[in-house]
Amino acid sequence: MSTKYEDFRIFFRDPSKCRDDLVAIGGDFSPERLFYAYTHGIFPWSENPIRWYSLDPRAIFDIDSFHISKTIRKKIKKKSYTVTFNQSFKDVMRGCSFRFHEPTWITEGFIKGYYELHKKGYAHSVETWNEKGELVGGVYGVGIGKFFAGESMFAFESDAGKIALTYLFAALREANFTLFDTQQLNEVTWSLGAYEIPKFEYLARLRQAVKHSTKWTPASVDELEIL
Repeated sequence: MSTKYEDFRIFFRDPSKCRDDLVAIGGDFSPERLFYAYTHGIFPWSENPIRWYSLDPRAIFDIDSFHISKTIRKKIKKKSYTVTFNQSFKDVMRGCSFRFHEPTWITEGFIKGYYELHKKGYAHSVETWNEKGELVGGVYGVGIGKFFAGESMFAFESDAGKIALTYLFAALREANFTLFDTQQLNEVTWSLGAYEIPKFEYLARLRQAVKHSTKWTPASVDELEIL
């Protein structure tokens, strides 16, 4: 992807030198700006105006240590759901935008911007479909090199989002990803195995993970080792 790195260096404060979490206000959701932001430990968290953050501490998952509950294992074994990758990106984002039946920060501006990044090959979705063919859960995020930023998850049926997340981690393990960013620790991510590290450590790991900014094509669902 062609990026005007000099322009973005002027726009964003250097996260490694900032004591504050907020590193910029304004700009747009262009794929070039989003690409620069994620490869430098920055993400947007609001629109009108757009606020850009680099948190300290930062919450991450160890990709090999994702916790799968017995309930999720049973549901996957029953094969009551079908899981796909990158089949309905906008619908997944819209599902996430009304997570728990309440609106989130994911506005139409976010959806349009991340969809453009998706078309460039750097944003991905995982979809969970029930036996009626209805989209009932999913997760989306940004993948660059060996780095994945999990943005949000939703479920219209119990555990459907976590099933999508389980397949996502299996695909990332298959592709030897080294860093999974979940930004901020909460009750759900903590229960799944997330933990916090200092920002300086996160940025160092990120630099290695995005050293080669390759695009990721997930393996076939049937080829993944899930359980």
